[in-house]
Amino acid sequence: MTSPTILQATDLTFNYPERELFNQLSLAIPAGVTIIRGGDGRGKTSLIRLLAGELKAHSGQLAINGIRLDEQGAQYKQQVYYVDPRTETFDQMTVPEYFASVRARFPDFDDAVLPELLEGLSLTPHVEKKLFMLSTGSKRKVYLAGAFAAGAVVNLLDDPFAGLDKGSINFVCEVLADFAEQGEQVWVASFYETPPEIPTTSIIDLGD
Repeated sequence: MTSPTILQATDLTFNYPERELFNQLSLAIPAGVTIIRGGDGRGKTSLIRLLAGELKAHSGQLAINGIRLDEQGAQYKQQVYYVDPRTETFDQMTVPEYFASVRARFPDFDDAVLPELLEGLSLTPHVEKKLFMLSTGSKRKVYLAGAFAAGAVVNLLDDPFAGLDKGSINFVCEVLADFAEQGEQVWVASFYETPPEIPTTSIIDLGD
């Protein structure tokens, strides 16, 4: 039995002046974990940003449970958790203040899981620091913890292992494996190679 599609892309076309990336790309993404894999420059980050509504496609449609980005942009984005890992937008927030900003956006935010997430990602010693004081890897961990607690319908993770220590990578794999089994949310994560530890619903292969 195939799972119903939650995130639908229809005939997406997006190119940069110097290279063509996607030409009428159609995707039907169900609940569970979908991996975007591909080599450098193949468009993994661009596709994540297109699905988030951060990049505008030249043509085509995106919809989450029938809510189209081009027609109901605010409602579409309310269902999506995505943070550009390089952003400085949240630098002046402490870790709890960042989680409060996520909680304000997503009504199903789960406070009960935060202690386990902070411990599993080795963030507990940093919890009162502002984000600009954290290393690149620790900032990425904060954004991952936000995703795991948010309860969003669609969660988009751009290269979630980047900057992480081995223990945190193992923890992220365990959490994503749990979400894969629950089968209620969409998790789309980009990787250079597909991690064998994470059970995947589907793989979007952009080539090497």
